[in-house]
Amino acid sequence: MRICLFPGTFDPVTLGHVDIINRALPLFDKIIVGIGINTAKAPMFTPDQRRNWIAEIYKDEERVEGAVYEGLTIDFCKKIGARFILRGIRYVSDFEYEKTIADANRTLDKSIETIFLTGEPKYTSVASTIVRDIIKNGGDATPFLPEAVAKSLLK
Repeated sequence: MRICLFPGTFDPVTLGHVDIINRALPLFDKIIVGIGINTAKAPMFTPDQRRNWIAEIYKDEERVEGAVYEGLTIDFCKKIGARFILRGIRYVSDFEYEKTIADANRTLDKSIETIFLTGEPKYTSVASTIVRDIIKNGGDATPFLPEAVAKSLLK
């Protein structure tokens, strides 16, 4: 079984994230959206809220599930039996950063491969950081968000 981990903070889940997951679905038997707990970051949304968004967005797709993890991504891959790590690339600068992480992960475990997918051009500007800033300042972030996320923010 080809299990893939798509790690990130997903704070919040954006249309860019959903684009990468949807385009990766034909490649894998299961995609686990790994919501990493990074003590250096102060997230806007709880890990449970982010996992619930993934569950709601993919309620009709049993091959996608959300999970929360702490520690090294490579260790979480081993725990869930993932042989692939999925990463989305928007810009060349993303690739340079992501390649450094992929190289480190390969050094830690050569059996786990990182797969890069480039985002659809229409989602290139969709970054969680920008979306959080729009939300914090009372703007309308719905053009950047899946319906399930947008609806929950309106409550």
